[in-house]
Amino acid sequence: MATATKGTKLVPVKLFTRFNVIQRLQHVSFLISFSLLGLTGLPQKYPMSILSVWIFQLLGGVETARLIHHISATVMIGISGIHIIEVGYRLWVDRIHISMIPWINDLQHVIHDVQYYFGYKKHKAYYGRYSYAEKAEYLALIWGTIVMAATGLMMWNPITTLRFLPGEAIPAAKAAHGGEAVLAVAAIILWHFYHVHIKTFNKSMFTGKLNREEMLHEHPAELALIEKGEQRPPEVSIRTKVIRQIVFFPFAVTVFAVTALSIYYIVWFEKTATEILPQGETVTAFSPLPTATPVVFEPTPMPRPQNLTWAGFVGPMLSEKCGACHGEGAIGGLNILSKELAITGGAAGAGFVAGDPAASNILVLQQAGDHPGQLSADEIKYLTEWVNAGLP
Repeated sequence: MATATKGTKLVPVKLFTRFNVIQRLQHVSFLISFSLLGLTGLPQKYPMSILSVWIFQLLGGVETARLIHHISATVMIGISGIHIIEVGYRLWVDRIHISMIPWINDLQHVIHDVQYYFGYKKHKAYYGRYSYAEKAEYLALIWGTIVMAATGLMMWNPITTLRFLPGEAIPAAKAAHGGEAVLAVAAIILWHFYHVHIKTFNKSMFTGKLNREEMLHEHPAELALIEKGEQRPPEVSIRTKVIRQIVFFPFAVTVFAVTALSIYYIVWFEKTATEILPQGETVTAFSPLPTATPVVFEPTPMPRPQNLTWAGFVGPMLSEKCGACHGEGAIGGLNILSKELAITGGAAGAGFVAGDPAASNILVLQQAGDHPGQLSADEIKYLTEWVNAGLP
């Protein structure tokens, strides 16, 4: 029971417990580990982003971010194991109703809410302990945790993974891990934050309680059952409860052992190249003595051909440099085996035009450079002179 101010008086406000201390601690721990995983994981997926670089600098480097990521992952796995034990205890020992699993009435609530949004209903559906949206988010959390844990384990221990799976498993795990991470962070920011912290600031996961007005607004069907006294779990004798606890004990020990061994396996089993090597020996790099002024070898200029004609220079030169592609094969329709064929050119147009180097496609192509049969600068110079001379 709490109090609220009404005018100048303090009036009692009835509170309803929704989450116990263990559940709230699980939520806070999961919240912290999830936030750290997103903060250190997304920058590793997008390392060239300005924001990612800033986060790496803030954390002291990518190795620190990776260490925080690994620690947060082990915490999340541990919390998941505790959650399984805690839910199992409440289901088997306390025999509470399974309220987070979707039932047929959730589909009815969806249809009812759609009708409400289109103006065919006067109010939204009357939700029980959890609405269909909360159940869907919980199932998405379970699925996401399984995917992230499995793919993260594969990337953390790649050598062991490849003993059982093909090589494509690691890049596939990386793609699934990164994609699920983006989806999870986007869902929390766009969906969870809005509905729980912005639209209505629900503090029950931190305080554990809701007042009657909040229950009436968000969980009216559960409130009705509570006020009728129909929400309490069936009473059992101490002997029956002890028997249930004894039966449940092996299950709890098994889950705890599997979780603990999984964490140990992930952290310590495999040492891969992702770790930083110890500082190696530092020595002065070899520094040769300065040499005299470097000798620059200039290419020997090509002497001007004595007979600057097709038969005396141009034909043999083109046949040697271009004949492999533009001989009998005539790639692009260009054949240089005769002067007439070379002048005619190919698909690009005339090969040579007397007195006009700019219209001679062979010469234009050679002047552009990087041709497979590239001529030297002197050869292009004398070929241009031959074109200006009228193609003798």
